[in-house]
Amino acid sequence: MKIEWTKIDTNFQGERCFVHARGVILDNGFGLMTTQPLRFRGSDMFYGIYLTTTSDGGKTWSELKPSKTLDRRDIGGGVQITVCDATPMYHKKTGKILLLGHNATYLNDEKMPPPIPRYTVYAVYDEAVGDFSPFEFLEMPKEESETYFSCGNGSGQSLELDNGELLIPVYYTSREQCMCGYHANLSSCVLRCAFDGEKLSLLEIGNALTKEEGSGLCEPSVVRYNGEYFLSLRNNKDGYVTKGTDGLHYQPETPLVFDDGESVGNYNTQQHWITGGGKLYLVYTRRGANNDHVFRHRAPLFIAEFDTKKMCLIRSTEQVVVPNRGARLGNFGCQSLDEKHAVVFAAEWMQTLEPNYNDWKNCMKYGSDNSIFISHIEF
Repeated sequence: MKIEWTKIDTNFQGERCFVHARGVILDNGFGLMTTQPLRFRGSDMFYGIYLTTTSDGGKTWSELKPSKTLDRRDIGGGVQITVCDATPMYHKKTGKILLLGHNATYLNDEKMPPPIPRYTVYAVYDEAVGDFSPFEFLEMPKEESETYFSCGNGSGQSLELDNGELLIPVYYTSREQCMCGYHANLSSCVLRCAFDGEKLSLLEIGNALTKEEGSGLCEPSVVRYNGEYFLSLRNNKDGYVTKGTDGLHYQPETPLVFDDGESVGNYNTQQHWITGGGKLYLVYTRRGANNDHVFRHRAPLFIAEFDTKKMCLIRSTEQVVVPNRGARLGNFGCQSLDEKHAVVFAAEWMQTLEPNYNDWKNCMKYGSDNSIFISHIEF
């Protein structure tokens, strides 16, 4: 496996940094990447989406510019909604780039306390205008609105089926559970959806995956490999994986381990899938990599082959796919281009360890400057 890095300078000045860098590259070399500013003061204080594009397969990128349609949306009374944790993907059947994520809600520029509803948010890219359509919400069943009171596709990796339908993984809480906080008793499932190039609509809901400890299961990502479907899941104490045969229904989750049975050391952070060279890979973070100075050990990003029979990572195949420069990289995106190529997108999130996690200068001591990395993988 050969890995090369492209790096985008974000002109970091402090106070805010770009996060949630994720992208998509098409066969003709055109691609786009989305990212958004984060305000250091507060927790998860996100602002509108920025865009950058490429015409040479991701070797060079245009200047980052704010989307005119995906800024924070005023809904009255000092309340604003914004798209966050978003991932663009190419929908082959319609030839459209679809952005999937969920929403964050703020009151007078501060996070609103729970219970606040959350939705899967989507928007469609219009090449003629160089921007996305205004974001919309995926409608969930009204009769189950209490169950899926806070339900969104945050930091998820979705999948297009052969018939053009989509498998969209989400995590959710009921209204009652949401009263306990933003990350209480989270459950995950996969939605089967239809997309006609403009509107996204729900067709079916898969089985729930839950855990009582570690705040539950969240930020699921789905992939298909050799006729099976695999799901990665975030938990406060461990990463988890599971598989199924139809993309909607999955076996009970198991902890993420290496092939010698030892825990990988991934925790409280998402993982995403890559296929290439006839194999399945997982991209992840973990403890034990001279990274105690990084928030939740979220750098470097590693890639390793996943054994689909034993449901584990093959330790001997592990490589660094994005380097550790002191800033966390845990909110990232992956795209498999073809059997020989894949890309990983990651922004250096310039918050550090407690007690002063907003001290971005601590990240800079190790070389980070809020750069966005695009790792080009050749199998």
